[in-house]
Amino acid sequence: MASFHGNQTTSSTTTLTHSPIYHSIILAGPRLKPLQQIHARIIITGLVRTRSLITKLLSFAYAAASPISYTRRLFFSIPKPDTFLFHSLITLTSKFSFPQESLLYYRRMLLANISSSNYTFSAVIKSSADLMAFSIGETIHCHVYICGYGLDAYVQAALVSFYAKSGRVMIARKVFDKMPDKRVVAWNSMISGYEQNGFGKEAIELFYLMQDLGVKPDSSTFVSLLSACAQVGAIGLGCWVHEYIARNCFDLNVVLGTALMNMYSRCGNVSKAREVFDSMEEKNIVAWTAMISGYGMHGHGSQAIELFNEMSFDGPRPNNVTFVAILSACAHAGLVDEGRQIFTTMKQEYGLVPSVEHQVCMVDMLGRAGHLNEAYQFVKNISPKEPAPAVWTAMLGACKMHKNFDLGVEVAEHLLSIEPENPGHYVMLSNIYALAGRMDRVEKVRNIMIRNRLKKEVGYSTIDVDHKVYLFSMGDKSHPETNQIYLYLDELMSRCREAGYIPASESVMHEVEEEEREYALRYHSEKLAIAFGLLKTGPSVAIRIVKNLRMCEDCHTAIKYISIIANREINVRDRLRFHHFKDGSCSCQDYW
Repeated sequence: MASFHGNQTTSSTTTLTHSPIYHSIILAGPRLKPLQQIHARIIITGLVRTRSLITKLLSFAYAAASPISYTRRLFFSIPKPDTFLFHSLITLTSKFSFPQESLLYYRRMLLANISSSNYTFSAVIKSSADLMAFSIGETIHCHVYICGYGLDAYVQAALVSFYAKSGRVMIARKVFDKMPDKRVVAWNSMISGYEQNGFGKEAIELFYLMQDLGVKPDSSTFVSLLSACAQVGAIGLGCWVHEYIARNCFDLNVVLGTALMNMYSRCGNVSKAREVFDSMEEKNIVAWTAMISGYGMHGHGSQAIELFNEMSFDGPRPNNVTFVAILSACAHAGLVDEGRQIFTTMKQEYGLVPSVEHQVCMVDMLGRAGHLNEAYQFVKNISPKEPAPAVWTAMLGACKMHKNFDLGVEVAEHLLSIEPENPGHYVMLSNIYALAGRMDRVEKVRNIMIRNRLKKEVGYSTIDVDHKVYLFSMGDKSHPETNQIYLYLDELMSRCREAGYIPASESVMHEVEEEEREYALRYHSEKLAIAFGLLKTGPSVAIRIVKNLRMCEDCHTAIKYISIIANREINVRDRLRFHHFKDGSCSCQDYW
């Protein structure tokens, strides 16, 4: 106590009152935070120049998400920051999701002529990826080589993740392949990079290579791998992962549990997904929303609403994403009254402002159910901004579904005026004109597409057979067993026609002859994948297909007949939802 009454007190008080931090502390008044109180005590006791204490204080500041203005003042109050302080701050700011601060300290470190470490480089590379500051990341990559860290395992793993996040997966793979020491974190970065960029098949193949080389996977490996399985429908591998997790006593935490649940939902086994959900000790909002979404994509609207009500009563507070999931579930199940009520609840009880995604769900729900006038009025009432193209696209889909050609043409032409470079709008407009018998307009639209070099997105389907994923595209002949697949498919389609199937030739280009249209329809990717699956699996095995686009009307009809002729259950997940075909009917009840 004596030290507070001597000369030291006067000196410390002078230091305190002239400190820029002092003023922010005074302004804080009765709302002074514990962290700032500790800082004030450090200044008063004359320990303000003790670097280890200030470094610790900054660590706590970033961990507690203190205001940037405060943490910056704290840093700038330190004369001549040393190597340890810079390295600590760069690592901390990156870890606690302050990427801009991380890059700021890195720049100041360079200006101070202080060398980086492998941990520093790993942190600033991560920060560059988090900010999507790709040019900065590339510059740091150059610094890595200049400073001699080009072969460091941690830095290379960070670079793999950086390039993958920037969408340059091939560069990420080159960095990965050059790594002399590939630890599990590097494998995880590359597998995750493939999965996040839509290369689920490649992610799975890399995992198999990882297994062959004897690298032991961890929880992070399985989170990315399960997402890749969900992406391509590889339920066989997904089930193996589930068994591995149980056999090796992995902690089924909320992240791993949600990934497992999502895999089962997206691979067609929603009841198994619910089992995983119920077994999870911790359930956060992501887990609840994923389960609601799983029910929705399978058309189980009532179960989705029941779970949503349970969540509202005894779970985390629903957020915007949760409401997108439940509104989508209502749309797929045709639960219009329930959807209207939930939309009202979202605004009035939860105070959430509808986003584009919510608006799309509402238009989709109303449009599918045939309430075109109400859907159109909903679109027109969106304010204060012009409705997003996605909202108009949902409206256009409803017009096509219910063959309201006049309104469909009006909506399509409006869409083209706001998004003239989107080929999907031209294709939809062309189809509407064709269905309305306006062949002159069909030719005009397609000529515009050719002139503007606009191409329709290529469709493909994947199927998992014996833990291996096979990919097919329309008319694909790359498979080594192409001849057998085509012969078997031809036989299948002939038997379908005998059973009453009539090709929906309006599903393809209208400027070609009828025979050519039927040929184009016959070899759609999902039909090829199904034929291959029937050839390669036993008579009691369900066929599971994943299609990247919405399934066409002809394939939907044809697969109903195939399910009878082959006496198989066939599950198809397209861009919008699941279709469970059995004994000539589909779970969607032709409502998709």
